Amino acid sequence: MDEDGMNSNKSASVEDRMNAIQSVLEARGMEPAAAIDQAYHRAEEDWVPRNGARIIAKAWTDPAYRQRLLADGKAAAAELGFDMPPHHRYLVALENTSKIHNVIVCTLCSCTAFSIIGLPPDWYKDLEYRARVVRESRTVLKEMGLDLPATTEIKVWDTTTDTRYMVVPHQPPETIGWPEDRLVEIITKESMIGVARLMGS
Repeated sequence: MDEDGMNSNKSASVEDRMNAIQSVLEARGMEPAAAIDQAYHRAEEDWVPRNGARIIAKAWTDPAYRQRLLADGKAAAAELGFDMPPHHRYLVALENTSKIHNVIVCTLCSCTAFSIIGLPPDWYKDLEYRARVVRESRTVLKEMGLDLPATTEIKVWDTTTDTRYMVVPHQPPETIGWPEDRLVEIITKESMIGVARLMGS
């Protein structure tokens, strides 16, 4: 009720609601501010595309590791010290070749293997991408700057509740023989989602 005793339909601001929730949590002995700071730190410092780039560079230079990555992506990532949330039960590595190009999507929301390839870009969360890449994959990829030959088969993989995907890009021929640390620098988040191909530099 307002000061005149009348009902008010005015809603509390988002900031006021957040402060109220934080107060309740703190009253129960929780520390939401610290948890938020920790999550922000992980997103900015730990959950970065460089993690996936290191995995791929290792796979490009170590055939035995590549086989382990393709057989069990989550275990292979753990070998290099990269963990995943418990609900990410499986990490499937999808290998691009000269004839097959893989691309990933989450048609329901915006799920990715974020601890491996980084947080999803805004365009990945957009309803248009999520709907169209399944039905018009070649057209969508071309609009995003990736014009694949008609002879290249495109496979679209939709994230599920417990399965996450990462694309292992086709290694540019001119980079064969490079050391891992140099290869890491050319591997992008977009290539691990499958909307870009790589060029040596």
